[in-house]
Amino acid sequence: MIAPKFLLALALSFIAANATAHAAIDSSAPRFVRIAAKNQAERSALADLGISIEVVRSDSVWSISAPAMVEAVKSAGFTILESYDAQEAFSGPGSLDFPSADQRYHNYAEMTSALRTLQSKHADITRIVSIGKSIEQRDIWAMQINSNPDALRDSVSGKPGAVFMGAHHAREHLTVELPLMLAQHLLANRELPEVARLLDTRDIWIIPMVNPDGAEFDVSTGKYQLWRKNRRKNANDSFGVDLNRNYGYRWGTGGSSKLPQSDTYRGEAAFSEPESMAVKNFVEARPNLKTMLTFHSFSELILYPWGHTNEEIGNARDLAAFKQMANTMAGWNKYRAKQSSGLYITSGDTTDWAYGEHGIFAFTFELSPSGGAGASKGFYPGAAAVDKAFADNLKPSLYLIDLADDPYRAADYVPLH
Repeated sequence: MIAPKFLLALALSFIAANATAHAAIDSSAPRFVRIAAKNQAERSALADLGISIEVVRSDSVWSISAPAMVEAVKSAGFTILESYDAQEAFSGPGSLDFPSADQRYHNYAEMTSALRTLQSKHADITRIVSIGKSIEQRDIWAMQINSNPDALRDSVSGKPGAVFMGAHHAREHLTVELPLMLAQHLLANRELPEVARLLDTRDIWIIPMVNPDGAEFDVSTGKYQLWRKNRRKNANDSFGVDLNRNYGYRWGTGGSSKLPQSDTYRGEAAFSEPESMAVKNFVEARPNLKTMLTFHSFSELILYPWGHTNEEIGNARDLAAFKQMANTMAGWNKYRAKQSSGLYITSGDTTDWAYGEHGIFAFTFELSPSGGAGASKGFYPGAAAVDKAFADNLKPSLYLIDLADDPYRAADYVPLH
C-alpha cells in the first residue's frame, strides 16, 4: 500500500493546482475517491466490496479504485464525496503531512483547497489571486473579500484595506490557521450587521502562507523539523533565507545574519527572495492598505515598530495611535504589547517595512503559548491550541479591519457590537 499521507498530499496537491478538477476526464482511468464512512463497520463493509482503503479519516476514507469498483461502491449505497483521476493526481511531486495528532492543521494543498471552497461558496464577494510564486514555484495565494464586484475584478479597491498574513516562518503552522479561520468567520457570518458593515466598507485580504516551501518542508518527513526559512539553495549548499529579515526598510542594519547557514540569514540583498518580493509587489499595488497583521509564534506578544532601533517612532501622532491600538488589542487577547525592539533588534522585518515605507499601521502577533513554553511545544502547540488562539484574536482582527479607514480613531474607538 502506498503511504497514506503521501497519497493524500499528492491528491490534494492536484486538487489545489487544478481549478477545473471536475472537468471531463478519461472514464477508464483509475479514480482517487473519498467515500463517506463514519465508523469501523462501514469501513469493513467497503473492504468487503474489494476496494483498497488507503487513508482513513473520521468521516470518510480515501481509495484508489477502478471505475467499475467505484460504481459498485455507489450501488452498495455508499456516497462518493470526491472523485479525481488518480493518474493526474499522482503526476506531480508531493509531500507527507503533519503528524497524526496535528491533522487539524492545513498543509499547502489543504490550505489551497480550503480557500477554493470558500471562494466557490461566496463567489459574489471573494476572489483568489496568486501574488507570486515561491522558490519552488508554489503559488502564494491571497483571498480578497470585498462586496464591490469591480474591486474583485481588478483586485484593487478604493475602500480602506486591511491585510492578514501567516507563515513567514515555516515552523509556525498555527499562523496559517488564524488568517484562514478569519476568512471563514467573516464569510460564514456575512449577514450579521457588524460583519456586513465591514464587508461593505473595507477591502480585506487574507494571505495564509507566505512561505509555502518552508512550511511543506517542515512536515515533509511526517515529523517536525523546526525549519524556519524558505528553501533557497545558498552558495555554501545550505538552504534558506529568513523572509522576515529580507524586507527592504533598514535591511541588514542589525538583528539578522550574513551567514547563509544562520536561521536569521537575511539573504544576499533586500527582497532577494520571491516570497518577500511578492508581498512587496502586492502591497505597493494597493495604496488603500492601511492596517496589517502578520501572525508569528510564539510568546503571546503584540509588537509594533520599530524593530531595527530602540528609538520610538518619531511621529508623535502615529506613535500614540500604535500604542493605543496595541493596548486595546492586548486588553482582549491578554498578550503583552510592546515595541518590537523591546525584545531584540531586528532589521528587514515586515512591519518595519510596511510602516517605514508605506505608512501602514502594521503589527506582529506572536501567538500562544506564552514564552515559557519550550521550542518544540511553542512552535507545535498541538491541535487543541487552534480554537483558543483564534478566539483570543478574533476581536483584535476585526478591530484592525474596522480601523483601516482611520487608525487615528483608536483614541476614541467605540467597540464593535
